[in-house]
Amino acid sequence: MKIAVVGTGYVGLVTGTCFSELGNHVTCVDIDERKVSMLKSGKIPIYEPGLDVLFERNTKSGRLDFTTNLEEGIKGAKVIFLALPTPPGEDGSADLKYVLKVAEDLGPILEEYAVIVDKSTVPVGTAEKVRDKIAKAAKVEFDVVSNPEFLREGVAVDDFMKPDRVVVGTSSLKATSIMDALYAPLVRQGNPIIFMDERSAELTKYAANSFLATKITFMNEIANLCEKLGANVDDVRRGVGTDSRIGRRFLFAGIGYGGSCFPKDVQALAKSAKDAEYDFKILSSVMEINHQQKTKLISKIKEYFNGDLKGKTIAMWGLAFKPYTDDIREAPSIYNIEELTNLGAKVKAHDPEAMENIESLLGDKVELFENQYDALDGADALLIVTEWPVFRQPEFDVMKSKLKNKVIFDGRNLYKVEEMKEQGFTYFSIGRKEIHV
Repeated sequence: MKIAVVGTGYVGLVTGTCFSELGNHVTCVDIDERKVSMLKSGKIPIYEPGLDVLFERNTKSGRLDFTTNLEEGIKGAKVIFLALPTPPGEDGSADLKYVLKVAEDLGPILEEYAVIVDKSTVPVGTAEKVRDKIAKAAKVEFDVVSNPEFLREGVAVDDFMKPDRVVVGTSSLKATSIMDALYAPLVRQGNPIIFMDERSAELTKYAANSFLATKITFMNEIANLCEKLGANVDDVRRGVGTDSRIGRRFLFAGIGYGGSCFPKDVQALAKSAKDAEYDFKILSSVMEINHQQKTKLISKIKEYFNGDLKGKTIAMWGLAFKPYTDDIREAPSIYNIEELTNLGAKVKAHDPEAMENIESLLGDKVELFENQYDALDGADALLIVTEWPVFRQPEFDVMKSKLKNKVIFDGRNLYKVEEMKEQGFTYFSIGRKEIHV
């Protein structure tokens, strides 16, 4: 099948590459000439494990190519995916200007029937707006479908190739048949393609992400309560997570969620509720609590240093919002760096993948190191922000020799409290006993 993907961001590039791996001919379209040139030369502008192998194989085979010309890119395409940014506005609403601009451009250049697919995360009613924009100038029949993505950064290729489910919103039998055939190779083991109306599909994506954000936030509140009551959040998590009605995932306490999806999707759903004159109290609490949670350890750092951080150096391990990505959007690291530097501290940091992005955003506010242990040289304390596997079993003797004070503020509960006590560290984590040495 000939497929076009408009937008070569995270979702668009993964979608296009994976569909080409299934034998389809995919043309990815983007207005960014620099990015398209990079992709044509074989370079990927994002870090996503496993994507590089598929990208190289399918560009070499000719099944995956790139262009800046929309008309050229969609020519002959039976399915056209819109994988465009929908950034949050100041009021939390999703900005649809990119989606609607491409929809407007598509109308006069469609030469034959095509299924136009909203792959971007968009508010309820967007499919209708896209349909109206295209219809103004379209000379041929077309259908607009909502097909939200459920890709997790760091495991996006596996998520695409082995989906738990595929959600498709359409009221067209013709579009249903095409989308069913397109996704059939990915659901051979029996995972469902769930067909529904467009509005329900649009809401499904927001509902899923907002529920997971709520689950994370609830567990962080339990962790905060554990600290007050002397309980251990790890034990509580195991006790709760083994309940089959609840499940084990998204129950790890920490310093909040970030990234490109959860923050903006929760905001967008809250805004949609407000527009519908519904007071979605849970989401309001989720947003407020998560914002506070991101810098929860700052108060403990201030207390440890008797309220004075001027002239102190804090080492930071982890900058990306989660491991296996270079994405720093809404990452807790940014908020912690801002807070620490505003209090007069110096920050020295390491991250396996996100340092280039953090340097572009914050410049000389943070000193960056290619080696995680070099960031510890002369530091007064270590703050752990991202749960990269490389941080889970460090050389504690090396850490002791480099840190001025043997103190760790662990925002991801990477280490066992008993182990830290044996190692001789003063250790602060989330929802667990503090160790003072």
